[in-house]
Amino acid sequence: MVRTSRLFELLKLLRARRTPVTALDLAHELDVSQRSIYRDIETLRSLGAPLDGEAGIGYCLREGFFLPEFAFSQEEMDALILGLGWVRQRADPALAQGSESALAKILSAGKNSQAISEGPPSIAAAASASERVDPPQAASLRDAIRRQWKVMISYEDAQGALSDRTVWPIAIVYFDDVRVLAAWCEQRSAFRHFRIDRLQVNTILEERYPGRRQSIIAQWREQDRDWRSLLPVSDTAAG
Repeated sequence: MVRTSRLFELLKLLRARRTPVTALDLAHELDVSQRSIYRDIETLRSLGAPLDGEAGIGYCLREGFFLPEFAFSQEEMDALILGLGWVRQRADPALAQGSESALAKILSAGKNSQAISEGPPSIAAAASASERVDPPQAASLRDAIRRQWKVMISYEDAQGALSDRTVWPIAIVYFDDVRVLAAWCEQRSAFRHFRIDRLQVNTILEERYPGRRQSIIAQWREQDRDWRSLLPVSDTAAG
């Protein structure tokens, strides 16, 4: 990640937190060193960002600070409307509601009014006959992924066999007809893939799994370079 992009990501992380967040946690989120976070904090302060806090205590962004508005072209607006419309129809309730509020914010921004001033959008998302709305536990899994928390699940494979696992969730992969949780499985000591509609979340342990999520994802992609072939839309077991 180039430094300019990282500064924007750092601002977004700080805006999303209501309480101070430590440089260590920010470093984990952005997959950089604490020293880099300290330098970025000072850079943001020099640019006028109202940051409170200090090393060892944590940092927070004072209320009332907003990133500059972005103006979207017509093609960019069409892409956003199409993508958010798909999410609204196919995702779990929490994510669907998020797509609605995100689109409302985008459309209400003054600089984007020109891109929508000529009437309704020219494209729209429509659910297919094979629509499979995400189960509610998808929201809990997304939260565990963000926090890097271990999760205890029960899983039923394609043959109907049940197993209990403790997993480190790292990503949810969205296919047309299936959603798959990619995770490190403690029982198998390996990366495994679990169809979300086949699993039950028993306990979110609120215990952070070791390492940086970005590094674990890199290991997953390196180890399972053909992971897409493991997840066909047909009813195969995830392991």
